Amino acid sequence: MDNRISEIRRQIRALRVSMLEAEAIMRQQINRDEDCAFVAGDLLKMRLVMSRLVEERGVLGDRDPIIVHASVAPRRRAATPAFIRPVKQELIAGEARA
Repeated sequence: MDNRISEIRRQIRALRVSMLEAEAIMRQQINRDEDCAFVAGDLLKMRLVMSRLVEERGVLGDRDPIIVHASVAPRRRAATPAFIRPVKQELIAGEARA
């Protein structure tokens, strides 16, 4: 069982690197206004395989994080705009409007 966990962890690590590379290629294609449907389809397939590997890993009882060191830098999170609550307006009585 320990060999199977090691094999799954190795596959997940390799799959993560492949997914990062595919995302980088897809972003380049989008920036050049090219069709990225093929790469996007492959990325979806990789996510399906990843979810099955993670599920199997969980069934085997492995809960430790898997660290990946790749040459591709992970994408930065987009800065989320701060939520601004709308200002309450005072209600004006019907007589005071005129």
